[in-house]
Amino acid sequence: MAVKSGDIASNVIGENSYFTGTFIINGSLRIDGRFEGKYLQAEQLYVGRSGKIRTNINAVSVIVEGLIVGNINATSRVLLMPTAKILGDIKTPELIIQNGVILEGRCTISNDLKSSAKDLISVEYEKNKIIPEEFLEK
Repeated sequence: MAVKSGDIASNVIGENSYFTGTFIINGSLRIDGRFEGKYLQAEQLYVGRSGKIRTNINAVSVIVEGLIVGNINATSRVLLMPTAKILGDIKTPELIIQNGVILEGRCTISNDLKSSAKDLISVEYEKNKIIPEEFLEK
């Protein structure tokens, strides 16, 4: 498929297409059809309004107008447009959710996705902890 520079995606799964398997792509991918598989990896992933995905996703950035059943791990950003429907967990440093989105899952928002957010927050909470003297054992 010949695509001019500046187009939203250099690779497309069209509206009436069905694709299964493991998909790893260097570059951008737009899905307007259906994809089911074990794994999907792309730099930029755009799920169009008619797109339906059932797999776990790893990407730099993800824009969703369609439906995803699976977890999303994005190292830069996830943008959920008003028609997005997500069933799965999201891990990303930046999450933008527009009005109208349907989402069920856990969201982890952190710049350090290698550590758990719970651990980072617990460590931060314990810093410079001051205990009043009346609570200290004598």
